Amino acid sequence: MIYSNDNYYEAKIQIRPYNEEVIDFFRRLIENNSNILIAKETRIKTGIDFLVTSQKEAQKISKQLKKKFGGKITLSRKLFTVHRMTSKRVWRLTVCFRLEKGL
Repeated sequence: MIYSNDNYYEAKIQIRPYNEEVIDFFRRLIENNSNILIAKETRIKTGIDFLVTSQKEAQKISKQLKKKFGGKITLSRKLFTVHRMTSKRVWRLTVCFRLEKGL
């Protein structure tokens, strides 16, 4: 598994509920993509969360998951900070991929 510094991430990808087939496919997508790394992986009762280093790639990967497995994608963002030098807002993205019941 490819991991980067666990202090830096731009997006969180949530996979609900826990499904080994979906998670294996997700990991293969990450391994084959040089523009994104997993910063941290957290298993919780309802699924699994991945902190990743690219918002743009996180959205692309979620679309690939939806295309292969169906399900529903929910995007949300949260203000993380305001850049000191440029005064631009820095957002963190959360992508929730939820499988339909019965899969």
